[in-house]
Amino acid sequence: MRTAPAFWARPPGLISELLLPAGAAWSAVGRLRQAFSRPYCPPVPLVCIGNLIAGGAGKTPVVLSLAAHLVSRGIAVHIMTRGYGGRLGGPMRVDPARHDAAAAGDEALLLAALAPCWVARDRAAGVRAAVAAGAKMVLLDDGFQNPAIAKTLSLLVVDAGYGFGNGRVIPAGPLRESLARGLARADAVVLLEAETQPRCLEALGIDGALPVLHAVLRPVGGERFAGERLLAFAGIGRPEKFFATLRALGVELVDTRSFPDHHPFRADEMDQLLRAAERAQARPITTAKDIVRVPPRMRAAIEVLEVEIRWADPAALVEFIGSVVPNPLGLGG
Repeated sequence: MRTAPAFWARPPGLISELLLPAGAAWSAVGRLRQAFSRPYCPPVPLVCIGNLIAGGAGKTPVVLSLAAHLVSRGIAVHIMTRGYGGRLGGPMRVDPARHDAAAAGDEALLLAALAPCWVARDRAAGVRAAVAAGAKMVLLDDGFQNPAIAKTLSLLVVDAGYGFGNGRVIPAGPLRESLARGLARADAVVLLEAETQPRCLEALGIDGALPVLHAVLRPVGGERFAGERLLAFAGIGRPEKFFATLRALGVELVDTRSFPDHHPFRADEMDQLLRAAERAQARPITTAKDIVRVPPRMRAAIEVLEVEIRWADPAALVEFIGSVVPNPLGLGG
C-alpha cells in the first residue's frame, strides 16, 4: 500500500465521515468472503501472525522472532508470505542468492535468511508447496483476513503507539475489518510497546478476555548512533515510527525522507539522497526492510538500524506455541 493517510490516525472527522459508506461496503465484502469460503486445512500446524490495520504493525519482526526460536529447537518450520512488492506470483521458495526484492519482496528476503520461505499470491497453494517440501509447521506472515486457509492459531500484532487509528474500516480508517470481528477470530494479541510499561488495553479497545502477549520492538545496537548526524529515509507503512525511534536514541536528524511502503529505490533517487547527506555532513540511515530495495552498489554507504522483539513474558508465548508444537524451546530475551 501507499503511505497511510494522516486522517486515519486522528479522531474521526469530515473525510472519515464521508467515506463511511465505502467502509461499510468493504466490511460487507469481507464478511461474504468469510461466509462462503471453504478453507484448505493443512496437515501440519499453521500459526498466522496477522494484524487488523493496513500498513506496518510489526508482524515481520514477530515472525522472525518465532522462526528463530523454532529453528533452534530443531522444528522444520517454513514461512509463507505473499511477497508484497515483488513480481513473483509463486508458489516459489525464496533463494536469497538469486532472488532480489524486486522478485520476492523485501520481507521475504529477511525471512528467508532464517528459515525456508515461500512467496505465493495464492496462500493455500503456497502452504501446500511448503508441506510437500517437508514443512512440519508453517508460519503465515499476514493473511489473517484470508479465508482460504484454516489457521491452527492466530496471533494479532498491535502497535500500542498507533493502536487501531480512528477505529474505522478502510477507506474511512485503517482497519481491514471491524475491530469486534477481528478480535473475535484471534487466539491472542501481541502488543508491541515502545516502553516496558503495559498500555491500557481498554483504551485500545481490546477485550480483557483475550490473552495479550506483551513485547517491545527495540533497536539492535542503536546506542552507536547517539549524537550522530543522520539523514533518515524509509519506505515502510509508517516511516515516522522509524524516525521517532532514531530521535529516542539521541541522534541528530538533519532530514527525513518518507517513501511509499515497499518502494523500489531507483539509482537516481539514491544518488540524490547520498549527495544530500554529504552536503549536510551526515550519514544516511534506513531500515533492514528498506536496504534490500536499494541498488546493491549503493548499500555500503548507508547505515542500517535493525530491530528485534523482546518478550515481556516468554513463558506465555511458549504456552501458545506449545499447544501446537510439543515442548517448544523457551523463548527468552
